[in-house]
Amino acid sequence: MLDYLVSLSVFAGLYALLALGLNLVWGLGGMVNLGLAGFYSIGAYVSALAALHLHLALPLAALLAALLAGAAGAALAVVTSRLKGDYLAIVTLGFAEVIQLIAANEIWLTNGTDGLSAIPAPGRGKLSPFHFDLAAAATVWIVLALIALGLVRLSRASYGRVLRAIREDETVARVAGKRVLAFKIGAFAVGAAVMGLAGSLYAAYDGYVAPDSFDVLVTVLVVLALTAGGVGNMAGAVLGSALVVALTEGTRFLGGLLPGLSALQVASLRQGAIGFFLLLLLRLRPQGILPERMRVHRLDG
Repeated sequence: MLDYLVSLSVFAGLYALLALGLNLVWGLGGMVNLGLAGFYSIGAYVSALAALHLHLALPLAALLAALLAGAAGAALAVVTSRLKGDYLAIVTLGFAEVIQLIAANEIWLTNGTDGLSAIPAPGRGKLSPFHFDLAAAATVWIVLALIALGLVRLSRASYGRVLRAIREDETVARVAGKRVLAFKIGAFAVGAAVMGLAGSLYAAYDGYVAPDSFDVLVTVLVVLALTAGGVGNMAGAVLGSALVVALTEGTRFLGGLLPGLSALQVASLRQGAIGFFLLLLLRLRPQGILPERMRVHRLDG
């Protein structure tokens, strides 16, 4: 049971990293980015290929994954610079689907739907499964703490204030002399790099990556996590991710509590329970558990 809980903490940390990357773009910048599964996938595949073929250690493979995912995010920001709202959401979601199709069809690079296996990671084969999971959980949460601290400082700096200004009224920010496009590209690049880093850690932990590991469900769960935790709040992103993982995994035990149900009925009940709880939460706390705190500067006199 303890090993299971440690494994859950790894995935909670990975989802929190994805939610933090999304929060920078959507929560602060107001740009709906549903392409996070694509950046997650890029990070995982780049790190896996670097470890398998270039024999790079995990820190270097993770750095390379973050850089390439960030470059993809910057490129996507340039292409979608004139899009807003639903149009931006559709295009970014399409980007994630294109990345998944490439991973499934470019067999020479990704091994297609069979995926990449035996991805090396520090301690694999030397540590017991429990101690390997424990080391992975510690690594993920240390990285998460560092990223969260950096993004909190960024959100409180002038860069974060400009992103909020763009979110509230892009025209006013442009009239005020801010280079809106440059800030958008920067936010997309940093957010995508964080998601790519999460993908790298996932590949190292799981030891196997395949296209179906990065389907639209990942995007849905991370968006729900950020919404439930509090859009615009970095701590809310982490809390919401832990809550969503606890819900999705905790409902697995409903079958034991309600004997006589088929596997399909249990799966349907799980989805219904998760949806009901999240709807109830958003009904009671529409701004999320930890809503964004707006800092108001008063002028004396």
